[in-house]
Amino acid sequence: MPQMAPLNWLTLYIFFFMIFMLFNMINYYSFFYTVKKDLIKKKSTSLNWKW
Repeated sequence: MPQMAPLNWLTLYIFFFMIFMLFNMINYYSFFYTVKKDLIKKKSTSLNWKW
């Protein structure tokens, strides 16, 4: 029936939009960033006072 076509388009839009958002969230949160601990070092400054 033609009267039900907009409802069908709306459900298809919601369905594909939710799949799209789920795909984007999975791709965004599945990235694991490895922190390089070699770059994070405290610099110790020694003060050489000449009196």
